Amino acid sequence: MSGAYPWLVADIGGTNARFGWVAGPGEAVAQVRVLPVASYAGPAAAAGAYLAQLRAEGLIAAPPRSAAFAVATAVDGDQVELTNAHWSFSCRVVQAELGLELLLLLNDFEALALSLPRLSAAQLRHWPPGVPAAAERRPVGEVLAVIGPGTGLGVAGVVRTRDGWQALPGEGGHATLAAGDDFEAAVLAEVRRGFEHVSAERLLSGIGLPTLHAAVATLLGAPVDAPLATAAIVERGLAGADAACARTLETFCALLGSFAGNVALTLGSRGGVFIGGGIVPRLGETFFASRFRERFEAKGRFRTYLQGIPTALLTDTLAALAGAAQALEQHRA
Repeated sequence: MSGAYPWLVADIGGTNARFGWVAGPGEAVAQVRVLPVASYAGPAAAAGAYLAQLRAEGLIAAPPRSAAFAVATAVDGDQVELTNAHWSFSCRVVQAELGLELLLLLNDFEALALSLPRLSAAQLRHWPPGVPAAAERRPVGEVLAVIGPGTGLGVAGVVRTRDGWQALPGEGGHATLAAGDDFEAAVLAEVRRGFEHVSAERLLSGIGLPTLHAAVATLLGAPVDAPLATAAIVERGLAGADAACARTLETFCALLGSFAGNVALTLGSRGGVFIGGGIVPRLGETFFASRFRERFEAKGRFRTYLQGIPTALLTDTLAALAGAAQALEQHRA
């Protein structure tokens, strides 16, 4: 049967590849391991290493028969190239190398979007708390959206149809970023000195935060000799000892709020906008004290429209694996 168990699922980003195992119908994703993308030639090698670990620990006996890989790039045809990593591979070749009856490839945020309807309160932190959670109202036609600053910036949606939830994959992170005030306009002008197109991902991501910091520091009169790494920007900004880093995080949160509001308006995601990715959780309470929600709602005549849309931080970093399993489940159905 197409989609027969056991299943291998993966969430493959620019930095890490997370693998999980689904033993049978109704089983949750288990045996999760995180492998560094840079250490392997491609997904077949990484998956092989993961499976070898499980076999060595006596955790699995039979090989996987079906798999779904969520990858951080657009999926169109057999050949896949990760946007922010060196992996380039053929789906058919990977399927053959792993001996799979079925291999589904989907965008990583398509998988994350598919996980949204099944999220529990324990997997989310709503902001503001008073806005109803999306799970409380799910009529046909309702749309949920997810954006995620990680290595890159992912964007996707999911809509409830009469036949279930349908993902809306896209590459919204590469849409042009807009300024919300004079300082942000100056930041974008500074960045445009080096880049013809300033997308949201260019600044609102792990690869983009050093560019944002360099522009902010220049405008504050403290130019940097070499790009500061994302981890250092976050650490110094949260500590409050570096004015340029602190202003960078403040600008990041405001721009992200404005961008999230644009996504909500574009998709009509009145069921909620969810924040994934690895950067925002590292900001802790600084994010919740920021102008994110203020800027999310700052859409002029449509302020009231945005005020009624929930926003929430996705605290479960493994949700995309559940979304990949959901894609296999829908394929079986």
